[in-house]
Amino acid sequence: MKGKGKLRLAAVQMQSGNDWRANLERALARVTEAAEAGADVVALPENFVCMGSEGDRARIARESEGEVSRTLQSVARARGVILLGGSFLVPSGEAEDPRPCNTSVLWDRSGGVAAVYHKIHLFDVSIHDGSTYQESRHVRPGSRIVTVGLEGVTFGLSICYDLRFPELYRALTLEGAQIVFVPSAFTLATGKEHWLPLLQARAIENQFYLVAPAQFGVHPDKRQTYGHSAILDPWGMILAQAPERECVIYAEFDPEYLAEVRSRIPVLRHRRPDLYSQAPGKKV
Repeated sequence: MKGKGKLRLAAVQMQSGNDWRANLERALARVTEAAEAGADVVALPENFVCMGSEGDRARIARESEGEVSRTLQSVARARGVILLGGSFLVPSGEAEDPRPCNTSVLWDRSGGVAAVYHKIHLFDVSIHDGSTYQESRHVRPGSRIVTVGLEGVTFGLSICYDLRFPELYRALTLEGAQIVFVPSAFTLATGKEHWLPLLQARAIENQFYLVAPAQFGVHPDKRQTYGHSAILDPWGMILAQAPERECVIYAEFDPEYLAEVRSRIPVLRHRRPDLYSQAPGKKV
């Protein structure tokens, strides 16, 4: 039996392809599995609806408009879980910039929309293995940092490449975030070296729980993702980590332990924002 204020967290690892209906059906099966295992909070990975090319994902965003959200809303209500729709493309509705947004939606246990986050930092990079990605060609960046309170806990939202920008996570912490989601599809090349160190750094420096569901394996167009979905505590300990298969991992959120970590090493109280905005080298 969970103690007061504790939540059972679940992160779903997937190997999504191009068939968005099949991907959605598999995601629902994993959410159901997690709910039956007693999960209070279930998080899906980035691009769980489609892991094809950016163009394929934009096309599917138009085809699936509304259906993905309605389906996830229904399962959150039926299963009584807080559900993060990892990320999927949502049409922006803007005539001057028709690119869809890479979007996370958080539903509460009754199926109500608790929060919507559009990915701020887009993956426009060239990797040493020769791969090049230009997410911004097909995706419109978000412009708002998002936290939300549910059941006495403050959740923060982020997506994948956001993980490389510590300023975002400090802003989420200053807004009260205690559990932060990082649904991801890290490439194999970057994930091997950076995925866990970045997760641990963000958890340690901000002293919050991280729920990081991820894509794994080979996808259409031979894209390969790292997997290793993980849940971390505010000390930076990896509480659960996924093997190389589609699965659900679990860990417990303990608000008393979070408060203890923050009280023993009170980094938020020791901040010096009066100095951080100064130009490098400027003397006071």
